[in-house]
Amino acid sequence: MRFVVLLLAGLMLASPVLAEDYEKGPNGGLMLDVAGIDAELLTSGTKVTINVFDANKPVPVPTKGYAGAVLIVSGKARETVPLAPSGDNSLTGDAKGAIASDATVTLTIRTAEGKSGQVKFKK
Repeated sequence: MRFVVLLLAGLMLASPVLAEDYEKGPNGGLMLDVAGIDAELLTSGTKVTINVFDANKPVPVPTKGYAGAVLIVSGKARETVPLAPSGDNSLTGDAKGAIASDATVTLTIRTAEGKSGQVKFKK
């Protein structure tokens, strides 16, 4: 019985560890693995930038041929922002209003090779 109680207590305390584990990107943003690449989220005012890197390495990946969009949710407000390649390794888009610091940003991306995926960033 004591073992069961200790096991349950350990599982309850361990549950926060099961939350999404973000890496810090080379530009200071949140970074997650998706579709075989690392995607770094940066926001500033109304601008959303996704920087794309080789998986598990800070090596930039060209975004020519990439497509993507983000769903920004803050409270009851929801907005979908299409992303377009910009610069060497970025996808960018502009929201209608400033992006709140507590927003949840869900990225849907398709690589030039046709791999696709979705990840959720909680700021």
